[in-house]
Amino acid sequence: MDEYSRFVDWDKMDVTVQSQDAKELSCTEFQELKQLARQGYWAKNHSLRAKVYHKLISNIPCRTVTPDANVYRDIVVKIVGKRNSSSLPLPEFVDNSLVPTYCLNAEGIGAVRKIILCIANQFPDISFCPALPSVIALLLHYSKDEAECFEQVCRILACNDPSKRLIDQTFLAFESSCMTFGDLVNKYCQAAHKLMVAVSEDVLEVYSDWQRWLFGELPMVYIARVFDVFLVEGYKVLYRVALALLKFFHKVRAGQPMESDSIQQDIRAFVRDIAKSVPPERLLEKAFAIRLFSRKEIQLLQMANEKALQQKGITVKQKSNTKLVLLNHCFSMFCIVFLRQNVHLAVHAENFKSEIVSVKEMRDIWSWIPERFALCQPLLLFTTLEHGCSLSRFYSHSEGHEPTLLLIKTTAKEVCGAYLSTDWSERRRGGNKLSFFGTGECFVFRLQPEVERYEWVIIKHPELATTGSEPENHAPPASSTLSSSSGPSDPSDRLSPFLSARHFNLPSKTASMFMAGSSECIIIGGGDGQALYLDADLNHGRTSHCNTFNNQPLCSESFQISVLEVWGFRD
Repeated sequence: MDEYSRFVDWDKMDVTVQSQDAKELSCTEFQELKQLARQGYWAKNHSLRAKVYHKLISNIPCRTVTPDANVYRDIVVKIVGKRNSSSLPLPEFVDNSLVPTYCLNAEGIGAVRKIILCIANQFPDISFCPALPSVIALLLHYSKDEAECFEQVCRILACNDPSKRLIDQTFLAFESSCMTFGDLVNKYCQAAHKLMVAVSEDVLEVYSDWQRWLFGELPMVYIARVFDVFLVEGYKVLYRVALALLKFFHKVRAGQPMESDSIQQDIRAFVRDIAKSVPPERLLEKAFAIRLFSRKEIQLLQMANEKALQQKGITVKQKSNTKLVLLNHCFSMFCIVFLRQNVHLAVHAENFKSEIVSVKEMRDIWSWIPERFALCQPLLLFTTLEHGCSLSRFYSHSEGHEPTLLLIKTTAKEVCGAYLSTDWSERRRGGNKLSFFGTGECFVFRLQPEVERYEWVIIKHPELATTGSEPENHAPPASSTLSSSSGPSDPSDRLSPFLSARHFNLPSKTASMFMAGSSECIIIGGGDGQALYLDADLNHGRTSHCNTFNNQPLCSESFQISVLEVWGFRD
């Protein structure tokens, strides 16, 4: 055994890590390290993995004063004393019921709690960090002693590189990551998302488990492989692997009855027993086959979700799994609210009334919208039955609201609509010219005769576009601000900039279409997929449809409008 075996129970450990010849790792280039990590270069040798972890963590840029091994030796006796480590109460910022032991021996299991308590002493600003016990338990397998493990974890927590996100340490960061994961599932795992909506009353509650799948339920050999790549590539890897887990869950369990009365419990059980169906190599292969947005783009979405939570006053978690909201009045007041009203609560049956869709259909639509807006309730802004068939009145009632939901019922009983990410007032930026705006979060959908959602074609089929600089001679770049005010915008104000046309070299002018409006017509969608055109009298419309992707038409090529409604999102 090597010098990193002190806390390992080798009877539980994968035997392959004991039998491989020692290797050396001399490369320092990121791309080479990235490839070696993904290939599992150091996964088959325990000592090498320990040395690589030490090297990678030592290179993390940290705050000037970061606790080290000597600090641990100084404080551990004062904090722990002679108490039995197994009986030590854990700080509130970790989940006391979920402290993984992996392949640790008895000494290692006790060391996890001691290190957590010492970290709580040195990092009083940590308010919520459920992944911490798993990270400590994992690193103990590759540490010479408790003090070394403590120092490595402290460096991860004290990372001060704004572009290198590692572990969530506040409830705001954690909850916004859950919302971001929900947005990514909605984009990349639509079949699985459809299942979650069908069997769960609160989809976000299911997606809030995503870090637990990784840092709690995954077996040791799997999380170690994930951590290998995580230390090189960062937080984005976690999203990739969680998406892959959800894809495999849907594939393996498709058509089978639920094993429990909770989809959350079923997913947790699947992840715990993943070795029965998916080897680690296949999981990572699936994860890296997902053509995910860039790290910067995901970071911007996370910022938008954080801002949405802050605007709701949702920043901390209470013991009872409800959230505390600090109201910024002259007196400090607290009240309890739920973070996200699930679709059954957001769309109240007794308060919701539409001439186009039922409560159930509206709930289906609500499950498609970005998570930060699922915090809101639908608010009817405009209906042709009350406000008449005037495009100017359509604009006057819709402007000032962002996003909005457009619903159309035709005289042939077809029902379709669109989720529109940007305020209609943006149309004025083009002057009298018809210019396009919005973000790639826009989508069109059909409810009758069959339910179908159509995403922007460039996002759905990224092979049609390549990331790059803003194209010349194309339509104006898509607007991506939460407000229509001019001037420089804070990145956190952006809806979904990573989905904006300006981030792609588009093949044609029409491919950059999201939404456009003038005094003569409205255009929604475009590119090589579905597009919806409404005339100024709001009585007639038509669609364009390309069969390239075997999609069914949104509705009849030419149709008469029976009812049109515009819905906003009420806090």
